[in-house]
Amino acid sequence: MSARNPSGTPGRTSSPGRAGARHGWAQALVTVLAALVAMGVVAALGLWAAGAANLPDNAFPRVVVATVVTALGGALELAGDAGEFADTDAGLTVMPLSVTLTGALAIAHGFLRPLRHRAVAGAPELAGWAGRIAFLWLIALLGLSFAARQTFEVSLGEGVLSDLGDLFGVRPTVGFTADVPLTVLFGLLWLAGVLVLALLVSRGAPLPGRLLRLHTAVRPAAYAMVALLLAYVVIGVVVGLVVAGTRGHPADTFAVLLLGLPNLAWPALTIGLGATWNGRAEGPFGLPMPRVVDEVLRTEDVSTVNLGTLTEQDGRMWWLLVAAAVLVVAAGFVMVLRSPARMPVWLHAVHLAVALALTVLMIGLVGRVFAHYGLSVLGIGDLGGGLSGRLFLRPRLWSAVGLALLWGLVAGALGALLARWARRRAGRAPTGRT
Repeated sequence: MSARNPSGTPGRTSSPGRAGARHGWAQALVTVLAALVAMGVVAALGLWAAGAANLPDNAFPRVVVATVVTALGGALELAGDAGEFADTDAGLTVMPLSVTLTGALAIAHGFLRPLRHRAVAGAPELAGWAGRIAFLWLIALLGLSFAARQTFEVSLGEGVLSDLGDLFGVRPTVGFTADVPLTVLFGLLWLAGVLVLALLVSRGAPLPGRLLRLHTAVRPAAYAMVALLLAYVVIGVVVGLVVAGTRGHPADTFAVLLLGLPNLAWPALTIGLGATWNGRAEGPFGLPMPRVVDEVLRTEDVSTVNLGTLTEQDGRMWWLLVAAAVLVVAAGFVMVLRSPARMPVWLHAVHLAVALALTVLMIGLVGRVFAHYGLSVLGIGDLGGGLSGRLFLRPRLWSAVGLALLWGLVAGALGALLARWARRRAGRAPTGRT
């Protein structure tokens, strides 16, 4: 008589000791370190391409750490000190999503690797494995938070401000420190989101018995959305490499690719769906985006960024609509192929609509950009002028989510019809199996 494990599979046994070996502290440590090293390397290369290696006071390593902190959703506090006769003001809100995506892929791979080739895993086992990673991640977040701090001296340039600075001994500085509690909080929430999404996306990862219904109800749509986002990133890489090879300034292009490619590619998806973003750029700040976007934003008032305004500057921007239509329908097709064959068309449409709306909501939340800096000496400068600037870009979030719902309904239905046609062409009748 063959032995049976608790799940009823003949010929295979498992024990707490063997499960612990698969999901032990050493493997959790490797997972956390691999993610941090990957994020650090991508951030360092991107900052180096952007010229940050020449920062004074050996600040480059701390700026790399700060970049990783912001990539995890952590909060940096900017502060200035210009003495008794001057005033400074600064703020920054942005996530370098290339670094974020690198860390998410590394964590997801390390988390799922020991779970391969299994149909079911108990909730205590998954919670214990995730808990080990989370504990080590917490320690890493604390270390990153205390290391992400630096102060720089700001040049007053030439002219009246420089003369006043010399007269009154003003040496303005600006620096950053990580907000430790917020960094730890958002870093842990980021980790939890990555681990949950990894379980939802991977068809081969085991789920607790009570959650097996997610295998057919949620996993196909989650997989399709991740594939859609990664497809936009891959297209962005190709476009970036072409730009680097044909238009010069390759270092600037690689800096954008390594630090903020999804910051460009994912909002492009929402704009292709018809969403509108509002923003403005003034002063020395510039966007790591195509010149057409920067031109739209440099107006006297808050600017509107959508297909219409972009096309007025460059007619090729209509390709964003074409790309969105093709790739969203393709995502629906992929979702349906991974779903039960007998599922009705309307249910496919609802699944894709909800998934796409949540995806656009996520893009709107993580894709916001805000930066400002101002300096005045004895009121001269008035926190404006050549040494100051302001930049922001934010979506009209709920209208974007509503458009995503409509697109998802249509693309889900089209994907279901295309999948049925493809199955008939392949000579495979629907079997109803998952």
